[in-house]
Amino acid sequence: MKSAKHLRGLALALALAVGLGLSGCSTPAPDGSRSGSAGGSAVASAPASVTIKSLNATKETIDLEVPYDARRVAVMDLAALDILDNLGLGDRVVGASQNSLDYLADYNGGQVANLGTVKEADLEAVAAAQPDVIFIGGRLARLYDELSQIAPVVFLATDSEKGVIESTREMTETIAAMFGKEDEVDELMSGFQQRADALKAASAGSTALVGMYTSGGFNVLGSDGRASLITNEAGFTNIADDEVTATHGNEISFETVVEKDPAYIFVLNRDAAIGRGSEEAAKDVVENELTRSTTAYRDGHIVYLEHPGVWYTAEGGVTALDVMLSDLEGPLGVK
Repeated sequence: MKSAKHLRGLALALALAVGLGLSGCSTPAPDGSRSGSAGGSAVASAPASVTIKSLNATKETIDLEVPYDARRVAVMDLAALDILDNLGLGDRVVGASQNSLDYLADYNGGQVANLGTVKEADLEAVAAAQPDVIFIGGRLARLYDELSQIAPVVFLATDSEKGVIESTREMTETIAAMFGKEDEVDELMSGFQQRADALKAASAGSTALVGMYTSGGFNVLGSDGRASLITNEAGFTNIADDEVTATHGNEISFETVVEKDPAYIFVLNRDAAIGRGSEEAAKDVVENELTRSTTAYRDGHIVYLEHPGVWYTAEGGVTALDVMLSDLEGPLGVK
């Protein structure tokens, strides 16, 4: 990994080269007018920067000053990329982490620089992209300080206490405020709460065990972490909350699954989410001789979340929220 000093030097050299190449050219203002050697004046009403709420390297909320209406954006968080795409700001993305999601496929390659993955960033590629602002998710929090040497780092995340829907709204509002797109948020978020309410009505009184299939094992998930939408907003009672002490859940014996006898079992296939497994492999483990005696199995209520990559890597995005709700609506017969 290159040092922050090396990265600052690389970014400065690139900036100087571009500056020399563009000397004598005009610069577009947010409304399309131009200022510079060609004459004209910048739009006085547009601020140079705005202050937003973001997280820092230790996941504490801070006030962060960022450029207003940034023209060059590096994105290493799929939820943020999803939101930018829905706000019509995809043309600002000069670099992005590679992803396997159909609705974000346009950001793999082409004019968009490859910045690594949401877990392993290519710091030299980030510096070379010369971003005005950088978006990251929790998997890259450890690189917050190094990335901050290149450009301001916006770190947003969902909060299970607020819920996925409200968190998605807040993240969308924050990003929209950075680009003067606040008026578009209500339309983007329209209908989500009503859909969650319909799911809650359908699940009333139903117990559930929410688990993640990973590397041949099965971990139960709590209501304060990944897939919390199922219990916190869709209304299922998570009967394994007392078994969970870790972010990725805790491995559970299938004897315990039988003992708890949930009405539904929801399975997030982590291996499939990262391209290393199939639904059949998960079924072979989950639908064993023991679980076939549960109410969930007998009633056909073992639900394999159809889009595990979205649940595992993209929670907090607008399109992601639509997909996640759809993955619950189908099995519950909610339209």
